[in-house]
Amino acid sequence: MSTEPNEPTEPTEPSRPNRPDRPDRPTDKNRATAAAILPLVGGPDNVIAVTHCMTRLRISLRDRALVQDEALRALPAVLGVVEDDTYQIVLGPGAVARVTPEFEALVEEGRSAAPPAVPPAAAHSAAAHPVSAHPVTADELAAQGAALKEAQKARNATPFKLMVRRIANIFVPLIPALIGCGIIAGINGLLMNLGLLPSVVPALAAIASGFMSLIAVFVGHNTAKEFGGTPILGGAVAAIIVFPGVAKITVLGTELRPGQGGVLGALAAALLAVYVEKRCRRLVPEALDVLVTPTLTILISGLATLFGLMFLAGEASAAIGTFADGLLSTGGAFAGLVLGGLFLPLVMLGLHQALIPIHTTLIEQSGHTVLLPILAMAGAGQVGAAIAVHCRLPRNGSLRTTIRSALPAGFLGIGEPLIYGVSLPLGRPFVTACVGGAAGGAFVGLFNQLGIAFGSTATGPSGWALFPLLDGSSGLGVTVAIYAGGLLTGYVVGFAATYFFGFTSRMLTDLNTDPDPAAPDPVTGPSKEAALT
Repeated sequence: MSTEPNEPTEPTEPSRPNRPDRPDRPTDKNRATAAAILPLVGGPDNVIAVTHCMTRLRISLRDRALVQDEALRALPAVLGVVEDDTYQIVLGPGAVARVTPEFEALVEEGRSAAPPAVPPAAAHSAAAHPVSAHPVTADELAAQGAALKEAQKARNATPFKLMVRRIANIFVPLIPALIGCGIIAGINGLLMNLGLLPSVVPALAAIASGFMSLIAVFVGHNTAKEFGGTPILGGAVAAIIVFPGVAKITVLGTELRPGQGGVLGALAAALLAVYVEKRCRRLVPEALDVLVTPTLTILISGLATLFGLMFLAGEASAAIGTFADGLLSTGGAFAGLVLGGLFLPLVMLGLHQALIPIHTTLIEQSGHTVLLPILAMAGAGQVGAAIAVHCRLPRNGSLRTTIRSALPAGFLGIGEPLIYGVSLPLGRPFVTACVGGAAGGAFVGLFNQLGIAFGSTATGPSGWALFPLLDGSSGLGVTVAIYAGGLLTGYVVGFAATYFFGFTSRMLTDLNTDPDPAAPDPVTGPSKEAALT
């Protein structure tokens, strides 16, 4: 099932200068999506920087007031918008990786030419979705969700949360490689268990393991980049951790092991390297900087890594693995209930990003993270709650249309459109969605307590998208069955809790109506809701 929405209709391609390195090519849906988004975020001159994660196009803006939020949400390819430290447009996995380079190219071209006009498709969408005075339209619920997000952001812009975001910026770029290598590792394991293609198995093992064997280097590189140091120096210091020759070094009477400390050691080593480098830049004469600063940075940070950080980070990594295994083997069902029930609030607060280094550490240690399948149950509860809202409000065509368009992404683990467009602004359905996630987490946690432990070989995907990444000691069939049972439990309990307890009588009276969706717009004709219902 694809997560990419339907193709925008009649997009207008901005004029493009003739460039030998980028010959003209036919308009495609990804460029059309980028062309529709750009004018709605204020045009190329309003864009400072562009990045993307697994599902979101992240844009740093000069003037937030120039963004047309409602018109952006109305674009067919946009699953939702979230405002955090950057303006984030949810496009879904796969789509965002294709739209981002097109968006960057349009920004570059727009800065050297006249700003592109608003595409007719975007203008049509904006005209077809004016802000209504009615209190219960899908657009207004989405606006309420964005307002709640912004208010929460203002209350929680603490140093801790800012640090969590920076740590996430180090690990998020690694997720595509983790996913790819994880799926290849799963295929390799299946071939090995079935005794098929024995000559291919070693090759697949090398492909799947190569990245993980050097992940510390990538973490060091990204850490230095994020905290203002020279990325290659951060990578060079982190590379010491995985160098086989460290086995000849003894610290506190114990020989070091290659890879000891893992990603946590690499993170600490690169942070130290950034500090040393910045001090050197201030103290070393400019004429000697190119020789002295890199040498001192690597030497001082390297010695500290070998004779301190590797040992300390190794102990911390081992403690994380022991705690995760012990938590689920002894407190299984209860631990799963707590983790599954609290994950949606963590997502709302942005604190779920703090778990990325923990997932990565567990994957590095044992090949999979046992926490992710449990946390994924929060998305199942959200899906069940959204379906219940759809059933309980048969006359609210606007909200039902939003739910129908967001559910495919929800099944694949992309929960932002349902969270910020449906459950969070409604209030009670957000709580009942958490109840569904808690039930699914308890289901999966119970089997961990019974000795059937499994996890995900990568972080990032959730929902149905997690099936190819599952790995456990009890066999693929048992692992898939338990995970599917957890999802089903989350769907059912989230639906039932929302259907019976998600609405007060007053809420049902106010919400179970809709501005006349069949009334044609005087300019654009029938509304989007009328066309889809």
